[in-house]
Amino acid sequence: MRALDLDERTRRERLLAPAAAVADACRKCAIGYERRHNVYGEGDPLAALMVIGEGPGETEDMLGRPFVGRAGQLLEKMLGAIGLAREDVYICNTVKCRPTSPGPRGPRNRAPEPDEMANCRPFLDEQIDVVAPGVILALGAPAAKSFLGRDFQITKMRGRWYAGPNGVPLIASFHPAYILRQTGGEIEAVKRLVWRDLKAVRAKLDEVAALRAAPLRADKMPEPPPEPLQTGLFGEAPGTVC
Repeated sequence: MRALDLDERTRRERLLAPAAAVADACRKCAIGYERRHNVYGEGDPLAALMVIGEGPGETEDMLGRPFVGRAGQLLEKMLGAIGLAREDVYICNTVKCRPTSPGPRGPRNRAPEPDEMANCRPFLDEQIDVVAPGVILALGAPAAKSFLGRDFQITKMRGRWYAGPNGVPLIASFHPAYILRQTGGEIEAVKRLVWRDLKAVRAKLDEVAALRAAPLRADKMPEPPPEPLQTGLFGEAPGTVC
């Protein structure tokens, strides 16, 4: 890695660390008093892709890391299908504390409320400003609505490009947890749609990379990455259901 990149990585990490501490101390919402850990976000501060979900689940709340449960395992497969490792991207959520509602066996996950997302929005905006991604992938309706408004319908409006914060290209797709809840033929239909969205993300990342590299002299242009091998929807053998 070039010294310039190392310096920039260090600068961004120094900005994110105190911001994470401020988020950890936040108690603007009731869920701030109920959670085990604040789940700020993690990943490459120089990432071209930022993945934004709706909020932490039980496993994330327990470990203090985003997307580490079953949905996180599927997300890693999804990223791998387009040639990205988890550590290549920056991952966070619209809210940093686990939203819950009472259940017969204890607290259960729920979608974040608008006021909870509004209270957490400064943290998310700061992450976007510091990481300065080239592409944003919003996973799930709540995450998409936080950027595109309450009238956004993910079943009808996912897979399209929108102008996100700071003009960053933003696309929405189904949340991995939603995919895992599907059964039978439904899961194959949903996976086909998500694979289409992932290919659009890969194409946009390549487009952004080419634009950023345009000022370089042609004889110093890096070799393009090889096309990722894809045997199934998320890297599994064809016909395998996650």
